[in-house]
Amino acid sequence: MTSKQEAEQTQTATEIEEEHPSKIEAPAPENQAEVETEGETETEAAADEADLAAQLEEARSKADENWNLAVRAKAELENLRKRHERDLTNAHKYALERFVNELLPVRDSLELGLKAAQEESADVAKLREGTELTLNLFNTVLEKFNVAVIDPEGEPFNPELHQAMSMQPTEEIEPNTVITVVQKGYSLNGRLVRPAMVIVSQAVSKNIDGQG
Repeated sequence: MTSKQEAEQTQTATEIEEEHPSKIEAPAPENQAEVETEGETETEAAADEADLAAQLEEARSKADENWNLAVRAKAELENLRKRHERDLTNAHKYALERFVNELLPVRDSLELGLKAAQEESADVAKLREGTELTLNLFNTVLEKFNVAVIDPEGEPFNPELHQAMSMQPTEEIEPNTVITVVQKGYSLNGRLVRPAMVIVSQAVSKNIDGQG
């Protein structure tokens, strides 16, 4: 075949392709399953991202709520602490207010008794009576506040409530017995405030021959 014939065949093939383009094969399409899988993956990723964003927003909301609760609780505790301190301070300052109010009539009675004793026409019997009334009034006040008198004359000596000033030998009283109360003791709500000052009996020592 000559070169001229080859050229004519090539030209004829080109003309046929131009006249009948449908006969030219189109490129093969991509795998349809892979395309669908990629689309589903992108959709799931977007859904997961939206879900995470919603969870994050909910977490932030709860965090803000818990923070507000914590701040409110702290403020309430601070107010409670201040109120407790104020009440405690007032309790220390005014704990004896009622006791003082109860003692004032005793003082008034003492002043009246002293004024009456200074008069030239003072009656000793009346002064004694007034003093007794004042003492009874004072004892009533002590009883109101659970102050008990410790007056252990004739009782066994108790070192937890009594303080022995001296020992006195005697045969008439059992040893270790309170003979004399020099100064009365007092307790407050069962707690010792001041022990009673007492003189305690002691057994009489005897000589070997049995003589005193």
